Amino acid sequence: MSAIKILSLIPPMTQLNTPYPSTAYLTGFLRSQKFDAVQDDLALKLVLALLSAQGLADIRAAALAQPEEARSASVNFFLDYFERYQRTIEPTIVFLQGRDTTLCHRIASRGFLPEGPRFSVLDAYDDESGDPLGWAFGALGTIDRARHYATLYLNDLADVIRDAVDARFEFVRYAESLAASQPSFEPLAQALMATPTLVDAYLDQLTVEAVEQAQPDLVLLSVPFPGSVYAAFRIAQTIKRIAPNTRIVLGGGFVNTELRELSDPCVFDFVDFITLDAGERPVLAIIEHLQGQRAADRLVRTYIKNEAGQVEHINWPEPDIPFAEIGTPTWDGLPLNDYLSLLDMLNPMHRLWSDGRWNKLTIAQGCYWKKCSFCDISLDYISRYETATAELLVDRIEQIIAETGETGFHFVDEAAPPKMLKALAEELIRRKLTISWWGNIRFEKTFTPELAELLADSGCIAMSGGLEVASDRLLKLMQKGVSVEQVAQVTRGFADAGILVHAYLMYGFPTQTVQDTVDALEYVRQLFENGCIQSGFFHRFVCTVHSPVGMNPQDYGVELIPLPPTTFARNDVGFIDPTGVDHDLLGQGLK
Repeated sequence: MSAIKILSLIPPMTQLNTPYPSTAYLTGFLRSQKFDAVQDDLALKLVLALLSAQGLADIRAAALAQPEEARSASVNFFLDYFERYQRTIEPTIVFLQGRDTTLCHRIASRGFLPEGPRFSVLDAYDDESGDPLGWAFGALGTIDRARHYATLYLNDLADVIRDAVDARFEFVRYAESLAASQPSFEPLAQALMATPTLVDAYLDQLTVEAVEQAQPDLVLLSVPFPGSVYAAFRIAQTIKRIAPNTRIVLGGGFVNTELRELSDPCVFDFVDFITLDAGERPVLAIIEHLQGQRAADRLVRTYIKNEAGQVEHINWPEPDIPFAEIGTPTWDGLPLNDYLSLLDMLNPMHRLWSDGRWNKLTIAQGCYWKKCSFCDISLDYISRYETATAELLVDRIEQIIAETGETGFHFVDEAAPPKMLKALAEELIRRKLTISWWGNIRFEKTFTPELAELLADSGCIAMSGGLEVASDRLLKLMQKGVSVEQVAQVTRGFADAGILVHAYLMYGFPTQTVQDTVDALEYVRQLFENGCIQSGFFHRFVCTVHSPVGMNPQDYGVELIPLPPTTFARNDVGFIDPTGVDHDLLGQGLK
């Protein structure tokens, strides 16, 4: 066992219903290499600390310090009904954690929880029957109905925190605007040096507790989204204050997409190393460096501040850890019984993202297609494609079930390969292993009705995939490799097998006209009417610098809007489309 101790942290905000999997992967890998590695989820712990009787008392004190004329409707309602909020918050949290389901009857009666402004959404469902959600939950869906009301109640409290305590606060996006495609680190640095908010103070205390418990030599901060960047740096700032000899590594999805042109040395006042792409090999190299077994100039895909005070990217040529050798993720150390099963939207597919504690697992590294012109296919996490055997994957599944006691799996691949899904399904059936699973695919012709039946027999409950647009011209321009007719056939095959189908849809793609968007909407209506899909969502196309559109805009008939000089984050880039369509206006209707 190595002497070095490693702590991996999930910073706020990510998910509340299940752990974000990056620390589980890293911790599992490091333990397979015989390192002393532990993990913690400060995103969940921060929310649970705020949503407690003491947390609400502190929020109330902050709200009362506001001038009356500055208080929002949400804050005023909270203050008026504070005693009721404080009395109901902890029982409601326990209910959402699945530990006191009998409370559902009181919550569903709508006489238990205070109902703030967020409950106005129920008016949209009112059909004069006196039961606005009868169509969704029926006579017996009491637990789900209560979970939906309890989620609206928490959303009311999130609005209060945002309006009275910290304007940057959201349950899944904390201070996102400070980091997303932010060309300069200065806004983040200023926010980190400002007077701490109540949310900051809570996070600082949780960080102190985590470090005191783990006593790490090395902390790995995994930052998947812009909305978790500020909190990651806040955590790093606290660690530098209380444990200055602890080294800190920043990595994750945000770093991989947005910090590839990093040059601001001020970032390294907070962290010591920043790694790109798959983290296993770079972290091993950093550990060897800290143990005196490797010089700094032999680090792998890692930014440091060199002796001259400049940012330097070091990439010693060394092969990555093969996908088959990264080990099994472990959730040991994460508070699995404390996650909240929320039901914020009545869309059946969105429910899977927020309700239930899913074990997240990857079937393959990267994307086997890697051609879509809107995707960051030039980046390693998509372009490097590797698989493992079905036998090894099911071994990992069995090990995870034994550890967590949960048999639900979300396969988080960019696009799960049909050949591997077939082999996986056959192996699950051969071992008579009962699981429920869902994932993301391309609606390609390989997914025949027979394969859909096989996947359903193995436990597949839902599939999501990109339909994008109902235009063969645009699908060809996107290099999706599918046709409109093919998507209809594949989705119908899944639906007939009893698998829930969700379609990702896109608007605002280069040269997409108003008619193209209207046609897509009509096509989606027909897919719903014919039972091919049960869920769909329109996303606004965003051009990124790492996608084919961003790298070769002339091939797509658009002109990029020049970006300002960048020393920190760079990803999204605006463009001029000669069609001149007002996609923002269309988006209002599509939502």
